[in-house]
Amino acid sequence: MSDPQRIWLTGATSGIGRALAERLLARGDRVALSGRDAAALDELASGHDNALALPLDVTDRVAVRDAGRQLEAAFGGLDLVILNAGTCEYLDARDFDTDLVERVFAANFHGAIHCIDAALPLLRRARTQGSRPLLAATSSAAAYLPLPRSEAYGASKAALSHFLEALRLDLDAEGIDVSVIHPGFVRTPLTDRNDFAMPMRIEVDQAAEAILAGLARHRLDIHFPRRFTLLVKLAGILPAPLRYRLGRRLARPETATETRP
Repeated sequence: MSDPQRIWLTGATSGIGRALAERLLARGDRVALSGRDAAALDELASGHDNALALPLDVTDRVAVRDAGRQLEAAFGGLDLVILNAGTCEYLDARDFDTDLVERVFAANFHGAIHCIDAALPLLRRARTQGSRPLLAATSSAAAYLPLPRSEAYGASKAALSHFLEALRLDLDAEGIDVSVIHPGFVRTPLTDRNDFAMPMRIEVDQAAEAILAGLARHRLDIHFPRRFTLLVKLAGILPAPLRYRLGRRLARPETATETRP
């Protein structure tokens, strides 16, 4: 059995994040759990001596830096960081909303950047202690292919994926790996509210197991379910006119908005 890891997990209180938290705690890792809902974090950490509840809004740069100091005091370093916090809002181009776009980027992109800034010194410290640490973040299969109403969400995830892949190139010489997680549709109470078809949707437990398997191998691109994400990847490399035709077939006149914590 491997030694327990020192882990920071954001977006830990629901959906994929909660499923990951439960598995990491059960296997004995020391896990700092972050999310905006302090009560939910306390409930999740209750009864686990290896859990540290660390309430946090990732869009607050000052709060994230303070969280980094708390992590340093508690763990000394980090072997694994999983940045899972994010949001999703769909844009109605007929009623363009700049505030919506900024909210989505604040959570999905800038929030992750704030956490990376806080985590990198602790990952570097773990490297000096003999391990090869891993930084991971949850993007989306939407990063592979532009889709109707996904201007804000898809662009924020595509930006995150690009940033992380470039960061892996620059951190490799330091002995720090980077993984990008690209889920397809996963059944959660929030996706149950979606008003469109979600092909090949999987259960949250399947998603958590796929992520942990990919993290164990330090894979750059962890995507699932593969029968779905491979199709989306293929569509994403089609010539632009064909991608446009595909997107037009998926577009509709009605609009809807959904937000995920």
